[in-house]
Amino acid sequence: MTRTTPPRPLDVEALFPELAAYRGTTTRLHPRPGSPDASDSSVGGPLLWPADEPWPLCTEPHGRRRGRRPADIHRERQVLASAWARNPDSGPTDAERQLLAELSREHRSAELAENAPLPMLGVAQLYRRDIADLPAGPDGCDLLQVFWCPFDRHRPTGYSMSLQLIWRRSWEVTEALTAPPQPPVIGSDGYVAEPCVLHPEQVGTYPFAGLLPDDLRDRIYAWEEAEEACAEEDDDAPVPPCYQYDLSIPPGWRVGGFASWHLTDPAPMDCRTCATPMELLLTIDSSEWDGGSKSWMPQEEDREAPTFLTARPTEVTVGRAGELNIFLCPTDPRHPSRWSIQ
Repeated sequence: MTRTTPPRPLDVEALFPELAAYRGTTTRLHPRPGSPDASDSSVGGPLLWPADEPWPLCTEPHGRRRGRRPADIHRERQVLASAWARNPDSGPTDAERQLLAELSREHRSAELAENAPLPMLGVAQLYRRDIADLPAGPDGCDLLQVFWCPFDRHRPTGYSMSLQLIWRRSWEVTEALTAPPQPPVIGSDGYVAEPCVLHPEQVGTYPFAGLLPDDLRDRIYAWEEAEEACAEEDDDAPVPPCYQYDLSIPPGWRVGGFASWHLTDPAPMDCRTCATPMELLLTIDSSEWDGGSKSWMPQEEDREAPTFLTARPTEVTVGRAGELNIFLCPTDPRHPSRWSIQ
């Protein structure tokens, strides 16, 4: 099913014509549960990986032998989804709660030696033919594959994630791996994505307000304050639109456009190889919308359904329910990427 972003609550360029010079595009991926195959762009689906090529591994020393089994995480989600769909008021039965308690247990892996190479999880793969804002890869690569380690125990803090991007030419894969290695246990459930098909949609977008020229930013803030003051005088007035959450940067998984810096101040993202300012490649978001960004909810969705049942199709959680912004060097995509959690 196509997913369509509703028109914005107002024409922000009519209020601030200067924004036209900063307008960009981003492709909302709209992941939804499905059964993708290796020829599809997907989140959490099978990847087009050569049978004779080593699978990405995390070799950084950290604890990796204790956690939850991937199969238990998927099963827990299935039980919960079925229970809440059956009865939105009470959810799981007593028997299901007992099963959920068993599925939530952590286990110690006997098959994995401490600090042994750990298979990374395939998070997503994106074909350039499907994603309007996906940049060209190096040397004609048309496929981007994203991996991460399922433990938050990496340098420099000891609590960081480990991320790997792989570019490839899809037509060169003549024999695909059908049973990729999997980590026996997972350190954090949020690293495990449910299989989702994508419904890409290109939409307009504008930079984070803090990165606009000072005068323009201050005028936007003043307009928001005036709108809020008017709304406070009328108890029946709707919540006025906000530049950050309604007019500029859409929530959810997306490719290209502008990064949000709502959790931290904007930070320079320059390539550590050539010092070129980097561009946003991919945003991995914990939810497709929430109470503050519901104006971006696609028109095809059930607006009466509880947000917790519909807005988290991938089940991925970044940090404390935030978003991961991955940046790419526009001069050479082979240069190491950088990322920020917001």
